[in-house]
Amino acid sequence: MAIMASVGGDGKVFEAAPAGVHQAVCVDVVDLGILDVTWQGVTKKQRKVNVAWQINEDRDDGKPYLVFKRYTLSLHEKAGLRKDLESWRGRKFTTEEERGFDIERLIGVNCLLNVTHNHVGDRVYANVVSIMPLAKGMPQIAGRDYVRKVDRQPDMPAHHVSDEEVAGMSNAPLTDEDIPFAWLMPLVLPAVGLLGAFTSLV
Repeated sequence: MAIMASVGGDGKVFEAAPAGVHQAVCVDVVDLGILDVTWQGVTKKQRKVNVAWQINEDRDDGKPYLVFKRYTLSLHEKAGLRKDLESWRGRKFTTEEERGFDIERLIGVNCLLNVTHNHVGDRVYANVVSIMPLAKGMPQIAGRDYVRKVDRQPDMPAHHVSDEEVAGMSNAPLTDEDIPFAWLMPLVLPAVGLLGAFTSLV
């Protein structure tokens, strides 16, 4: 779950987003594929995705902080993805939506993120612990200076987030989200533009 201050292979220290409640915009959904997940000595294969947000606070280099959360791709009633999406949208999923919900529709949608820090050794993980819709009348923010993972060329960096930062998500401490649940829906990957309003989720 989440992203971190850690030393990468090039010696660079990545800045963890500050703790607290932040306005944020979803800038990416990254399909991690089928991964082996071990919980209480049992290993199962699960489809995983990372959801990435930029918050409305900049790092020392002027680029917006990024936070990530890893999910099992599932709308099971106990799955973390479902719980967060229902909190974000402010309503329950319909029976029709349970049959398949394209989570790339989240890209460009604003929210409020509650971020906490988890210290593990010399690393600091910025964990997204809850997601809420914006307050009524709150102006929206747009993503900036970011290239989606799926759109990157080998010689095109994401400007301020490295592949190591994204891949490093799998090295974060296990949470309840990693308890095996049956994944129920496919990840649809059409070309999706930025969405201008939160109502596009409805």
